[in-house]
Amino acid sequence: MNDDQTVFLVDADPAIQESLTLILASSGHRVRGFVTASGFIEACGPDTPGCLVLDLHLPDMSGLELQARLLEGNIRIPIIFISACGDIQTAVCALRNGALDFIEKPVDTERLLQRVEEAVELDRCRRAAAETERAVLARFRQLTPREQEVLLLTTRGLTNKDIARQLGISPRTVENHRARMMEKMGAANLAELCRLASICEPRR
Repeated sequence: MNDDQTVFLVDADPAIQESLTLILASSGHRVRGFVTASGFIEACGPDTPGCLVLDLHLPDMSGLELQARLLEGNIRIPIIFISACGDIQTAVCALRNGALDFIEKPVDTERLLQRVEEAVELDRCRRAAAETERAVLARFRQLTPREQEVLLLTTRGLTNKDIARQLGISPRTVENHRARMMEKMGAANLAELCRLASICEPRR
């Protein structure tokens, strides 16, 4: 796994902590354990890479409460629930709020390891997408206000002549704006330019 990725294990039972830590570590994962939800909250922030294996019943709050707290804090770490006494309603609630799985104890280790691999990969993909978005937004902010206007109209399918007419400029000026936009955004063609612009759309 990625050196930065950590499997966070939150379970108040020392025996469970020890056995699952051994299983996960033996599969090449770096594991960090906590016996309370508050201990995990203090250690984990929005940019903490990895995944969370979370017991439903903890001394200070339930696993569902911790899940809700993380969502409120915009901490999107993938969660795998484990529980010795979960019910269907609780499992459905956890999954509906974004958990990857709800595994009953005694834990099926093969299933847990598979889910952990999926969770780590999901987290890695999310972070890569976020990094791409930050890079594209940085390029978008380098565009002048007029270039941003031309870009928006371009993504709406307007031709150079249509854009020129709407903005009261010449088609040649639109072509110049588009060429500079392509260079600043790092786009090889119009299709790629529109794809990059779609990433910026929510921020306009």
